[in-house]
Formats: sequence, structure tokens, C-alpha cells
Amino acid sequence: MEDKIIDAAQVAPSKDEKAEIKFEAALARLEEIVASLERGKCELDESLSLFEEGVSLVKLWTEKLDGAEQKIRILTEDGTADFNVHGE
Repeated sequence: MEDKIIDAAQVAPSKDEKAEIKFEAALARLEEIVASLERGKCELDESLSLFEEGVSLVKLWTEKLDGAEQKIRILTEDGTADFNVHGE
């Protein structure tokens, strides 16, 4: 695998694009960010930009997943489904 430094300014999605990004694409991007940061070949400013982008994606998708969980709870509220998100 080639060590490739990713320029966050070139690939970071805008706020509107973040609203439309699919979960799988966000996960793939987070994996790229982590790999790039773990290689340790980015300059400080680049590392901070990548980290900021990663945190932003995590926050966005945590909110979206929480909303999806709530919808599922509402749909299964009638007691016909045994739904337990956290394995409790």
C-alpha cells in the first residue's frame, strides 16, 4: 500500500455535502483519515484539518444514527417486536 498524504482541504465535504453523505461513505472517509493520521506523515496543520473533519463526521453520524434508533423505537413501540439496541 502506497503512503499517500491526503489533503483535507481538497477532499473535506462542505456543510451541505455532509448533510447528504451516506453512512458507508462517511465510514470509508473516516478510515482514510485514521490511516493517514496513523502513518504520521502529515504536517501539523494537515493533521489538525483531518482530525477536525473526522470529528465532524462522527458527530454528524452519531446524530443521524440516534435519530434512526428513535424511529425504530417508535415503530416497534406497540410491543410486537423485541428491540434492544445496546444488547441490554
